[in-house]
Amino acid sequence: MSVTSISLADILQKHVTLEVESIDRMYLNVYIPNLQREANVSWFLKQHRHCPVASSAAMAPISHAFVSAIEAYAQTHQVPVLTFEKGQRKDDVVAPYVARATGQDGIVLIGKAQEKTTTFRTTQGHGPRSQDRYPRLYRTTAMVNHYYFYGVDQDFGPFFFKFSSYFPYTAKFCLNGHEYLKRQLIREGIAYESLDNGILSCADRSRLQMLADGLSAEKIEGLVRKWLARLPQPFTPTECAAGYDYDISILQAEFALTQVLDRPLTGRLFFEAAIRENLDLGRPEQVQLIFERRITKATPSRFRTRIITEGVTPALHVDYKHSRLKQYHKEGRALRTETTINDTRDFYIGKRLNNLPALRQVGFQANRRLLHVQTLSHDCLLGEDAFQQVNQPHDVSGQRVAALRFTDPRVHALLSALVAFRLLPHGFANHNLRALLAPLLGFAPDQFTPGQMTYHLRRLRLHGLIERLPNTHRYQVTDFGWRVAFFFTRTYARVIRPGLAQIIPNAPPVDSTLRHRFDQLETAMDDWIAQATLTA
Repeated sequence: MSVTSISLADILQKHVTLEVESIDRMYLNVYIPNLQREANVSWFLKQHRHCPVASSAAMAPISHAFVSAIEAYAQTHQVPVLTFEKGQRKDDVVAPYVARATGQDGIVLIGKAQEKTTTFRTTQGHGPRSQDRYPRLYRTTAMVNHYYFYGVDQDFGPFFFKFSSYFPYTAKFCLNGHEYLKRQLIREGIAYESLDNGILSCADRSRLQMLADGLSAEKIEGLVRKWLARLPQPFTPTECAAGYDYDISILQAEFALTQVLDRPLTGRLFFEAAIRENLDLGRPEQVQLIFERRITKATPSRFRTRIITEGVTPALHVDYKHSRLKQYHKEGRALRTETTINDTRDFYIGKRLNNLPALRQVGFQANRRLLHVQTLSHDCLLGEDAFQQVNQPHDVSGQRVAALRFTDPRVHALLSALVAFRLLPHGFANHNLRALLAPLLGFAPDQFTPGQMTYHLRRLRLHGLIERLPNTHRYQVTDFGWRVAFFFTRTYARVIRPGLAQIIPNAPPVDSTLRHRFDQLETAMDDWIAQATLTA
């Protein structure tokens, strides 16, 4: 079987040796809720640090003590301290230290870098009289030193904890779910092969997925609390007990589907073909299908498809608000599809870590929908019976239904509009399809009546391309309808139009294989007809 004859469905059904859904990278915000407002900070400084006046000057001793504690920790545990240079790639600097680490718990490196953060400063406030002045705290941003604690956890593998050295001492925590899986496989004695930070093969694939599913919010919080207790903190135990303890929220979460292929070259060729077939995935009507979110003119975002080439390997990026769906060929061995959520509120989900189950559902479903769309766009072949079902008029339960003729431009407009409504969880109504169809036919929306749209809806329904949702006036596209729409529209746009442009007699000369082959066919037909005439 040639590579070009293999479809996506074939690859996903017959050539995937390992498939796993897992959290990939998670980036957590670690902060103290009671120190996020000016009034809270003022109260803390007066009540717990006994400062007569709440000002940024009162914060300096806390920062000095915190930095001193970090330096003492490094000295006590013999951890090297490095200063990151501007523009320096931190992962490259840290990698050798992590590689030398043992499997036991430990901090392997502390890195220092100047970065912008939210903090509090003091300005002059004014009382009722102009001469009445007093220091007033206000929230702002500043460049301050941040300390990166790079460590290895015996259960989770590599991680880092980043602390701001200035009030209110917010922190960031980063972990990788695939590294967690490796540690768990080692713990249970299950053999595996690595694929960068992923898994190439595993002796027990079902157990691998169970372990991935078991990476819960509770386990992640336990990891963060464990290292908070071991590392230097700016606040005393008494202050923590009084409510000045760290809380955790989700800053960024990556949800990955990795499908390892037994034929890497075939997988790559398919992937490049899938990219070509889905360059319009970034359009709002396509994005809303993948992310299952309704998009309006008021939705604040750029919707786009980008093809990023790193070296010679392309990657597909589909953006939605602050989130992104990415697909690429990982290390030439696996198809990686991953959804990165940078703001949980894009999906009306809170940022607290306990919302992780809802986020998992969003991320993993988006990955599967993208594959589903690609599968249908790549495998949308119609047999003769199916073609005639829509291309000819016929009777359905005594109802006469007009044909959806392949050559009718109105049919192409109707099917092009229909494609946009595939996978919508609540279907579509008359006015939804009418608003999309009217411009394609050259009409203003108010020139295309509901009655005209009802006629087309009836045709689509009787041909089996759509079905009515029970007890509603809404419709959803059937699997058959999706395939017909894709086949008709893409054959016309990507085969017939460009093909005819090359072979028509009055076309400008082009160096085209199709043009040469058609000319050869024409000559052969003329020769055959002449020979047949002579024989007769």
